[in-house]
Amino acid sequence: MLSLKNSLAVLKKTEALKEGHFVLSSGLHSPQYVQCAKLLSFPNKATEICKSLASKIKRKFKKIDIILAPAMGGVIIGYEIGKILNIETIFCERVNGKFKLRRGFNIKPKSKVLIIEDVITTGKSSIECTKIIKKSKSTLVGFACIIDRSNKKHIKIKKTIISQVKLEIPTYKKNNLPNYLKKIPVTSPGSRRIK
Repeated sequence: MLSLKNSLAVLKKTEALKEGHFVLSSGLHSPQYVQCAKLLSFPNKATEICKSLASKIKRKFKKIDIILAPAMGGVIIGYEIGKILNIETIFCERVNGKFKLRRGFNIKPKSKVLIIEDVITTGKSSIECTKIIKKSKSTLVGFACIIDRSNKKHIKIKKTIISQVKLEIPTYKKNNLPNYLKKIPVTSPGSRRIK
């Protein structure tokens, strides 16, 4: 299993951990941003991290019938974890702002479902995915991600999150920015607002 130190080294080497002033998909501001797409552009590095995360998932959850990943960020991570654990993996997409299953995907009733994302900050996307699971009359077993950058103040998920890396990165509301952050130009790297 890959250690936290080695995982962080991979994130930095692939430039997946960025410094600056970012507005996250949640609307919160942050001095750091994790762009897992940069990690995924180096498949061998991403595979190391996914294998390590898959080991943690396997130890925590005894039975998973299907993995559900929110598009866009969770698609490749979900696929990789599904491949490693030999579990069917599907993804949901936003249609008129709400997550839906498309492309013939479905969740059979009474399935045990694991939600996988690339990064969890507030857990908003993951919580939205739980509605699909409930509608399918299935059970959520838990949440997993490459990077858990949530904090108790803003997280909407009440269950344990299985992650490869837990980062303590501060987030701020727009009206409560520290002075140093106000001086740095804003970047909006998240995909939730893309129409």
